[in-house]
Amino acid sequence: MKILLVEDDQPTATLLSEALTAQHYTVDLATDGKIALDLATAWDFDLILLDVQIPRLDGLGLCRQLRAKGYQKPILLLTAKNSTADVIQGFDAGADDYVTKPCEITELLARIRALLRRGETTLAPAVLSWGELCLNPVSAEVTYRSQALSLTPKEYNLLELFLRNPQRIFDRSAIIDRIWSIDDLPSEGAVTNLIKNLRQKLKAVGMVADMLETVYGLGYRLKTPLPPAEPVTAPPAAGQPSQEAASQESASQEAASGKIANGEREKQQQGLASVNKVLDRFREAFIDRIASLERAEQALRLSDLSPALRLSAYEDAHKLAGGLGMFGYEAGSRLARAIEHLLIGDRPLTSSDAAQLSQQVKDLQRELARPPQSLTTLAQELLSPVPPRRVTVVSYDGALVERLKAEANAWGCQIEVVPYLTVQYLIARQKLAHAQPDIVLLDLDTESESALLEELIQQFPTLPVLAFIAPESLPHLSSRLGRQYFLPKPILATQVFESITQLAAPGGKAVAQEAARVMIVDDDPVILEALSALLQPQGFQVSVLENPQQFWEVLTAIAPDLLLLDLEMPAFSGIDLCQEVRQNPNWKNLPILVVTAHTDIPSLRQVFAAGANDFISKPIVKSELITRVLNQLDRIHFSRSPLASACV
Repeated sequence: MKILLVEDDQPTATLLSEALTAQHYTVDLATDGKIALDLATAWDFDLILLDVQIPRLDGLGLCRQLRAKGYQKPILLLTAKNSTADVIQGFDAGADDYVTKPCEITELLARIRALLRRGETTLAPAVLSWGELCLNPVSAEVTYRSQALSLTPKEYNLLELFLRNPQRIFDRSAIIDRIWSIDDLPSEGAVTNLIKNLRQKLKAVGMVADMLETVYGLGYRLKTPLPPAEPVTAPPAAGQPSQEAASQESASQEAASGKIANGEREKQQQGLASVNKVLDRFREAFIDRIASLERAEQALRLSDLSPALRLSAYEDAHKLAGGLGMFGYEAGSRLARAIEHLLIGDRPLTSSDAAQLSQQVKDLQRELARPPQSLTTLAQELLSPVPPRRVTVVSYDGALVERLKAEANAWGCQIEVVPYLTVQYLIARQKLAHAQPDIVLLDLDTESESALLEELIQQFPTLPVLAFIAPESLPHLSSRLGRQYFLPKPILATQVFESITQLAAPGGKAVAQEAARVMIVDDDPVILEALSALLQPQGFQVSVLENPQQFWEVLTAIAPDLLLLDLEMPAFSGIDLCQEVRQNPNWKNLPILVVTAHTDIPSLRQVFAAGANDFISKPIVKSELITRVLNQLDRIHFSRSPLASACV
């Protein structure tokens, strides 16, 4: 993790830098407030450790300016000022914690760890793990199968970065930003060497699986760990206790961990049940396609396989190859791919081919009868619950608050009530800083209470605030604070939640792309529904087309901002459509992503030669899909910006 240390006293700065570096933090030093402001707004820091008395811009002023810009990362003030008024002033400026000098380094490090945990979106585990690899952030120890692993500080930071962000893709530039200080920025080749060294050290201690995945054109990400192998029971060696004795000896440990194990098994069972519910929506389509393969197999055994039936079976095998892998049936996907290759073209099929096809169809039927082998593919992504909107309510009206609480779950909201007494304004602001709500509901009973609304606007400029106000006060306040949202009293809970739905869009980068129109062309309705289910919650307007023959008619009507094309479709392939789009002057700059299961070099060369901007590989992973879509939308947005025009 990366910390910005703002301290103008050289001995203190040196001491703190060495202490933080010893705990495997990456530290950048700023000796005055102006430099710190520039660094904090330009670079991605996990925490700011800030002295109050610094030149050019003091710590309190820096803190206020960062919060006014919407800066949400933790800020810890470290100062010799220890009066109650100074502490209140520090929290009022937007600090998350306040430590007075002199202080114990161990206490300071503990407070930093607490703030970093608090700043995470989910409760971080005490130990980060990947399979049998464990990283303890408190002791900075890394072990594999209880064997200590010696890593350099950069290797440790790289490993921690991926373990803390298991679904995120980091390119080389992002890795440099997170684990190198600004004064020691290397070339991107250093990242490649660092990843290579980490892989070698992990392999040296017996770790066979490669935990880091290279994502073509994007960077690196953490793979999903393989399930643990079943233990092999061996007879006890001479002088060792028997299995029965060992079981009795560990009985107390098993009793202590029994509840946890049962809870984990229950979660896994619930997860499998949920996956089956999703599969039920698509299982009929899978079964129909396997039935098509079975008809082709029977016809081939009778030497009566017509070209039309063979083509139909080939197309169904192709769809199964792309669809089954997305739902955890990797073996089924490979079987379908083998059948696809067997049926492709017009090569005469022999009795040996008939026997092979018969066995493959039977294996495919058995595979689909089993539960999916993995919950890490698209099925799990579709099942991921949408996090509730965090709504902070500041109101005297207890009846309204209770109505909001009663209906919150139905509207996908989580209500937190903050007291609205003058002496508790500071507490309310601290809660907002820590809770980071998606929206604040503020009940304004009097004109004087609008001061809190103005303060919220100043301290949290990007935070939506919905104010309840008497009708007679509405014209005055709306003229002063026109960009805020108001609801006149009396008000119904339904009105409140409808307004929240309009104001609090889904989180993340996709909010900026809320109006982006994405058109998906695929002859497989399973793929169309799956892609729509991934993109729509991110705020995209998704249109799907199953019949490529209607392509130009639908494209002209929708005028999409981005096009997703399947590579292989009957009549019109994705390559054909891509080439036609690039030859049309009205659409030659439209971003095109090709969805394909063929990621070998010749196939990718063909994709890019046809004019595609990028590709999505099957089985589709949500994080990669969203990243690649947003990358293309960002590029087209930049190309239309005044800055891009000035650079030409």
